[in-house]
Amino acid sequence: MKINRIMPLYFAASLVLAGCKSSEKVAAQSKANSEAPAKKSKFKPYSKVITKDAVSDEGLFDVHQVDDKYYYEIPHDMLQKEMLWVSRISQIPANLGGGYLNAGSKTNQQVVSWERFQDKILLKVKSYDEVALDTTAAINNSVKVNNYEPTLYAFEIEAFDKDSTASVIEVTKFLSGDVKAIGLPSFLRSQYKVRNLDNSRSFVNSVKSFPENVEVKQDLTYNAANPPSNSSVGSISLQMNQSMILLPEEPMQPRLYDPRVGFFTVNQIDYSSDALKADEKTYIRRWRLEPKDPEAYARGELVEPVKPIVYYLDPGTPESLQKYIKQGIEDWQKPFETAGFKNAIIAKDAPTQEEDPEFSPEDIRYSVVRYVASTTRNAVGPSVSDPRSGEIIESDIIWYHNHLRSYRNRYLLETGAANPNARTLDTNPEEIGEMMRQVIAHEVGHALGFPHNMAASYAYDVEDYRDGDFTQENGIAASLMDYARYNYIAQPGDENIRFVRQMGPYDHYAVNWGYRVIPDADSPQEEIATLNKWIEDKADDPKYKFGRQSSRFDPQSQTEAIGDNSVEASTYGMKNLKIVAKNLPEWTSDKTEDYDDLSELYGELLGVWSRYAGHVVTNVGGVNENLKKPSQDGSVYSNVDKSYQKESMKWIEENVFDTPEWLIDQKIVRNISPDGYFDRIRSLQVRHLNSLLSFDRIGRLINAETVEDDYYSAIDMFKDTRQALFGSRNLDIYKRNLQRAYVERMEYLMTEESRRAGYDVSQSDVRALVRGELESLQSTLRSRGNAARSTVDRYHYRDLASRVDMILNPRG
Repeated sequence: MKINRIMPLYFAASLVLAGCKSSEKVAAQSKANSEAPAKKSKFKPYSKVITKDAVSDEGLFDVHQVDDKYYYEIPHDMLQKEMLWVSRISQIPANLGGGYLNAGSKTNQQVVSWERFQDKILLKVKSYDEVALDTTAAINNSVKVNNYEPTLYAFEIEAFDKDSTASVIEVTKFLSGDVKAIGLPSFLRSQYKVRNLDNSRSFVNSVKSFPENVEVKQDLTYNAANPPSNSSVGSISLQMNQSMILLPEEPMQPRLYDPRVGFFTVNQIDYSSDALKADEKTYIRRWRLEPKDPEAYARGELVEPVKPIVYYLDPGTPESLQKYIKQGIEDWQKPFETAGFKNAIIAKDAPTQEEDPEFSPEDIRYSVVRYVASTTRNAVGPSVSDPRSGEIIESDIIWYHNHLRSYRNRYLLETGAANPNARTLDTNPEEIGEMMRQVIAHEVGHALGFPHNMAASYAYDVEDYRDGDFTQENGIAASLMDYARYNYIAQPGDENIRFVRQMGPYDHYAVNWGYRVIPDADSPQEEIATLNKWIEDKADDPKYKFGRQSSRFDPQSQTEAIGDNSVEASTYGMKNLKIVAKNLPEWTSDKTEDYDDLSELYGELLGVWSRYAGHVVTNVGGVNENLKKPSQDGSVYSNVDKSYQKESMKWIEENVFDTPEWLIDQKIVRNISPDGYFDRIRSLQVRHLNSLLSFDRIGRLINAETVEDDYYSAIDMFKDTRQALFGSRNLDIYKRNLQRAYVERMEYLMTEESRRAGYDVSQSDVRALVRGELESLQSTLRSRGNAARSTVDRYHYRDLASRVDMILNPRG
C-alpha cells in the first residue's frame, strides 16, 4: 500500500522533468532554426521584377516594360479564358507576296488560352473543329483526350503580384523570337528561301493593353536568299502586329447554315449529337446584332442595335474618294432595315493623333477600310470570326490603289459602244466614284458574311438590259454580290441606261435571313422552321436564287456574265466590242500621243472577248444547279436543253473557231508589237477548244444519256466540233493553228489518265469516241493533202495526217 502511494508522486515528478526537457529542446531547436538560412523561394519579389522604373499599361493584362524586357501580369481569373489571337502584317516590304499582301493582311488566326502548370504559364492553342456541344456528356472527355491542345509557348513564372492574384511572366523572348505561328508564314519562308530570324535585328516595338485586348508590334528581320525587294541586303524586314482579344464568355447564338442562301461559314464536328454519327454543324458567319429595344423590335419597329458595325477610313485614303467609300459602307443600311435594324452599319473617319493617340488600324477593336499604295488591281473584304459561333469580331476592307484603273478600262471596253461617257481615258470623277462606291459595298458584303452569288445576274431577261427604266430601278443583277460589273448588253441608241451595278433585292433578302432576330427561338434548332419558310416563300422567284461560284458547270451561275441567255447576251457583247475595237486608237493613242494605253486596253479587250466566248462554252455539257430540299418540287440538277446546246455550238463555230478578223486591226497590232499577235489569238481560241474538249464536260455529256430521253450527246459534240474546224477548205494561219491544236487535244484525250474527271476515263466511251473521230478525220486529211492548191496548206494537211496516224498507231 505504501508503494501505491509513492508511485503517483514518482510519475508526477517524471512528467514535470520530461516537460522541462521538452521545453528546452524546443527552445534549442527554435534557436537553431533562426540561425539557419531560410529556404529560398524560386519566385522573385514583385518589386524586384516590376521595378519603380517600369513603364506600365493597365488593361486585359497589365503589361510592363523594364529596360528592354517586357512582362505580362496575368490575373488568375483570366487563366483558362478563351481569347482570339490574330497575327497581321503591319508594315510590309515592297513586292512581298507578289502584290496580294499588304499592310493589314492577316497571316494567322487562332484561339488561345493561358493556363498554369506547376511553376509555368502555358500558352495553349485551342480548336473547335471537333467538339462535344453538350459538355456534360461522357463523350466530352473522349473529345478532349483525342484532340490534345498544342502548347505554343511555356513561360516561367517570375513573380506574383502583391496579393497573389496574378502571375508575372517575361514575354520578351517569345515576342522577339522566331515563333512561326505568329511570324512570317511558311509559304513565304519557302518562296523567299528564308534561313532564319536575325535576332540582332529583331525586337519588340510596342506593347499596349486595353480593357479587352492586348496589341503588340514587332520588328522582325529574316535572313533570306531570295528576298522580294532590296536583294542586296539579303534579308526581309517587316513589322507584325499581334492582337489578342478576350472572346465573349457566352458565345453568340449560332445560326445554322442553309446552302440555299449564301453565307461564309464555320464548321464543327459535334460528337455529343443524338445522330448516329459525328454530326457536322455548319454555322453562318455574321456580326452580333442585338436590338436595343427587343419589345419594339418584336412589334416590327426599326430599332438600333446595341452595338452597330463601324468601319473607319484609313487615314491614308485620298480626300477625293472618301465620300464614295463612306457611301459604299452605308449603302448596307437599307438591307439591314429590311432585317429590322436602323443605323446598323456606320462609316467614320479615323480619329486624329490628337483625338486618340492610341488608335491603330491593326487594333482588333477597329474595322478599317484600308487604302493600299500598291500597283495591284484588286479589292478584298476579309474578316475575323469566333470559331465557336461564327460571330464576326472584326474585318478590314482592302482597296488597292490601281484597282480604279481596272474599272476605268472595263468601263470603256464593255460600255463604250453604247455609252459616250466611257469613251475616254479621263473618266468623269463622279462616275469613277460611283464605281468605287459599288466595289466597296461589294467588299463590305463579304465582310458581313456574304460570298459571291453568281446566279443573281441570271435573274433578268437579256432584253431588260436595253430598257432604261428597268436598269435604273434594278441595276444589272439581283445582288451586288454577283460578279456582274457592267451592262455590256445595251446597244448604241438605247436611252437612260444604267451601266454600273448596284444593290439588289437578293441583298435585302439575305441580310434579313441571316441577321433578323427570331423572337423566342432560344437555340439554332428552334430557328430552322422560320428560316426554311423564308426561303420557300421566295423559292420560285429567280431574284432570290443563290448560285455557287464553284458551280462552273452551271450556265446560271457564271462569273462576269449578265442576262438569262448567254448566247443572246454574248452576241450583243460582241457587237459592242467590234465597235470599241474599231475606235480604240481614236479613244487612246490619238489622244495620248503614245501607244501604252492602246496596248494595255487591246490586251484587256482580248480578255473581254474571251469571257463572252466562255459564257457560251459553259452551255455545252451544262448542268443547271437549283439547290433545294427534298420537300421542294423538282430536281437539284438538270441538263441544259439539247437545242440550246446545239445553238451554243453553232455560236462557238461562228464567233470563236472562225477567225475573228476584226480583232486583228492593223491600226492596233502594227503599233503595239513587232510580232506575236497571231499567237495571242491562237492561244485564246485554243483555250476554248480545250475547255470544250475537256474530260469533265465530255463526262457530263455521256452522263446525260443515263437521265435524259432527248439529249445532246458526247458524239454530237465531237462531230459538231470536227465539222466546225474542218468543214471548210478555206484556211488561214489561225485556222491551221487551231486544227493542229485540235489534233493535239485529241491525243491528250486518247492518252491522258485524268484523275480529276470524276469517272474512269479508260473504261468510258471517251477513247472510242476519240478514235472514231480521228479515223474519220484521217481520210479527210489525206484527200485534202493531195488536192490543196497552197503549198503551205498541202504540207499542213500531210503533217496532220501523220500526227493522227501516230496517235492511232503508236510506235513503241
